[in-house]
Amino acid sequence: MFQNIPKVKAGIVAVSRDCFPESLSVNRRKALVEAYRAKYDEADIYECPVCIVESEIHMQQALEDVKKAGCNALVVYLGNFGPEISETLLAKHFEGPKMFVAAAEESGDSLIGGRGDAYCGMLNASYNLKLRNVRAYIPEYPVGTAAECADMIHEFLPVARAAVGLSSLKIISFGPRPTNFLACNAPIKQLYNLGVEIEENSELDLFEAFHKHKDDARIPDVVADMEKELGAGNQKPEILPKLAQYELTLLDWIEEHKGYREYVCIAGKCWPAFQTQFGFVPCYVNSRLTGRGIPVSCEVDIYGALSEFIGTCVSEDAVTLLDINNTVPADMYEESIKGKFNYTLKDTFMGFHCGNTCSSKLSACSMKYQMIMARTLPEEVTQGTLEGDIVPGDITFFRLQSTADAKLRAYVAQGEVLPVATKSFGSIGVFAIPQMGRFYRHVLIEGNYPHHGAVAFGHFGKSLYEVFKLIGVDPKEIGFNQPKEMRYQTENPFE
Repeated sequence: MFQNIPKVKAGIVAVSRDCFPESLSVNRRKALVEAYRAKYDEADIYECPVCIVESEIHMQQALEDVKKAGCNALVVYLGNFGPEISETLLAKHFEGPKMFVAAAEESGDSLIGGRGDAYCGMLNASYNLKLRNVRAYIPEYPVGTAAECADMIHEFLPVARAAVGLSSLKIISFGPRPTNFLACNAPIKQLYNLGVEIEENSELDLFEAFHKHKDDARIPDVVADMEKELGAGNQKPEILPKLAQYELTLLDWIEEHKGYREYVCIAGKCWPAFQTQFGFVPCYVNSRLTGRGIPVSCEVDIYGALSEFIGTCVSEDAVTLLDINNTVPADMYEESIKGKFNYTLKDTFMGFHCGNTCSSKLSACSMKYQMIMARTLPEEVTQGTLEGDIVPGDITFFRLQSTADAKLRAYVAQGEVLPVATKSFGSIGVFAIPQMGRFYRHVLIEGNYPHHGAVAFGHFGKSLYEVFKLIGVDPKEIGFNQPKEMRYQTENPFE
C-alpha cells in the first residue's frame, strides 16, 4: 500500500431509541461485526461497546471511545429506530467521514418483540442530518441484513479514504501555468473549503533546490533503480543522472515542506523554460512519483493533481493524467475496432500525455525525447519522456474542478483502454467510453472542463461519484456518460 494515502479504520456505533429493546440494536451490531470479519479485513473496523440510547452522555462516551481507538471514519448503525438527536450529534462532532446504515428485520416470526423499525428511523436520521448541516454517506439502499450492511461498509471505505486524505493533503505547485494554458487556471478558494492546503512556489525555487542536489551521494542508487525499471527501454542512459538528481530534489522538497500535512501531491510547470534551464523534461520522474502514490500533474494543473490524488485513494493504485487528446482515425477504427468491439467511432478517442504515466501501466516503455517540444527546441534538452501504449483494460476517466467563479464541478465516466496499437508517440492509449460523443459535447464542453482528465485503472465510478457528493459537489454538477435513452439537459431533442 502507498505511504501517501491514509489507512481507514471505521468505528461502528450502534444506536437505539429508548422505547425499543436496546438488546436488539446491540445484538444486531455484533452480528454485523461478525459478518464483516468473516468476509473482509477486521483491521478495517472497530466495534464500539457503547450503544447510544437517547442520551447525549452516551454520545460523548461513544465519541471518546472511537477517537481513543484511532478511528478516522464513523459508521452509525441503526439497530432499531434510533435516537434522532444523539445519533446526529455523534456525526456532527466526529471529525471525519461518516456513514449511516440501518438494520433490516430478520424474520416474520419476530415482528412483535423483535421489530426494530430502522427502515423508518433512517428517514428521521436523514432529516436531522440536513437540519444540522451534517454531510454523511448514505448507501443507495441503506437498509440490510448483517451481511449486506457489511458489504455497504466495505464500499464506504474507499470513499472515506479519499475524504480523510483530502483533510490532510497539501498540494505543492511550481510556477504559474504555461502561457496560453488558461484551462489550468485554479481558483484556490475551493481547495480551502475542501480542507486542502496549497504551497505555491516559483520555478526559480525549484531550480535552486535542484542545483543544491548536484553530486548528491544518492544519485547512483536512483540511477540503478531507473535502469532496472526501464530495462531494454533505457534508450537515453546519459540523461538518467540528471533525472535522478531531479527526483531527489522533489522527494526532499516534499519532506521539508509538507509541514503538518500527511499527504502530498505536486503540480509542476514542465515547459517551456524547464527544458532550456534544467536540460531535460520531467515526465519520467513524474511517472515514478505517481507510481509511488505521489501524483504529479503536468502544466501546473492543480485540480488535475487533486483529482489524481482522489483516484489514488479510491483505487489504492497508480493513476495518470492525460489529455482527452485526439480522435481515432476512421481507417484505424475500421481496421482494428469495428466488429471486434461494441463501440461506434464516436465512442472512441485517444488519451495522451508526453510521458508521465507510470511504467506499470504501460504495455512496454522506452525512454525517449519529447517530440512536440523538439519541434521548437534542441532535441538534447527534450530527453526524459516515458513512452508506450497504455495497458488495455477497464478505466475510469474523471475530474474534480473549480470553475472560474469558484463552483465545484466533477465528472465520472467508465470505459476501457482497447488492445489496439496506437501507432503514435507519448504515453497514449485508444480509449472507449459508451456514448463518449454525447458526453464530450454535453458534459466536457458544456461544463467548460479543461483538456486534462485523471485516469484510474479499473471501474471506480460508484466510489468516485460518492466521494464527490460527500465532499460537497452538488449532484447536479456531477456529469457522467448518460445512456442513449437519457437526454442531457442541453441536448437538442430534435436531433
